[in-house]
Amino acid sequence: MSEFKGKVAVITGASSGIGFGMAKRCADKGMHVVLVGLNSDSLTEAEIQLKNTTGEILSIKTDVANRDEMEQMAAQVEKHFGRVDLLFNNAGVGAGTTIWESTWNDWEWVISVNLMGVIHGIKLFTPLMLKQHGESYIVNNASIAGLLSFYPNAPYQMSKHGVVALTEHLHHSLRQQNANVHASVLCTGWISDTKMLFSERNRPAHLKNEAETAEIINARRNRLEKLLQDANKLSPEQVAEAIFAGIQRKELYIVTHPEYKSAIRQRMDDIVASSAS
Repeated sequence: MSEFKGKVAVITGASSGIGFGMAKRCADKGMHVVLVGLNSDSLTEAEIQLKNTTGEILSIKTDVANRDEMEQMAAQVEKHFGRVDLLFNNAGVGAGTTIWESTWNDWEWVISVNLMGVIHGIKLFTPLMLKQHGESYIVNNASIAGLLSFYPNAPYQMSKHGVVALTEHLHHSLRQQNANVHASVLCTGWISDTKMLFSERNRPAHLKNEAETAEIINARRNRLEKLLQDANKLSPEQVAEAIFAGIQRKELYIVTHPEYKSAIRQRMDDIVASSAS
């Protein structure tokens, strides 16, 4: 997939961070862009920032964890544009700590957004992509946590490993059918302009942890920010550039931070060594 002008991109979690960086890159390439997100004000602001591009910008307030809302969004996109050439399942949240210390609400919320949100996107848009003419592409955001043996947030890591497995299955299923649809999984390290640490603002009321005060949430976020202060941070624009490069090369895995490759290799070596013993 090398020609993008006039084609249609659907991006979840599109109003900030990597999602908005990708939306801006798509718009700069002359694509029609569907901004999907949970906050109406943020979506409107993102739409305004992209309004002077040549393609059409359409924002649709949608909770990716809600199947009915995702079905309505997909139907609206198909009715309006008739096709989707690039789907970026990007929306994600973070909550919890260890497996046993994470609450039931942490587990349910993270899985419903990070994993079921991606499943909803794939299941709803792949059939449309398969029947339309021309090449199309699906990119799922797993983050580097989806490839590591350990990440300090258990629900987040588990959900992102699930996204990697989903994308691998999607890729090989599409190749078995010689489909003109391709899939990549984005595995990125820390980003300089992201609201991931503030994802609690979007947690549904029925899944909030009653015992957690704003002070506790802020303290946990500050500890994580301190741990990450020396991390190599890429901008959303740099990540978007890496995604498009991966699309053009048809890469299954798009790894944006080379410094994590030794940890990825160690995990693979541990698996192989265990199997051989």
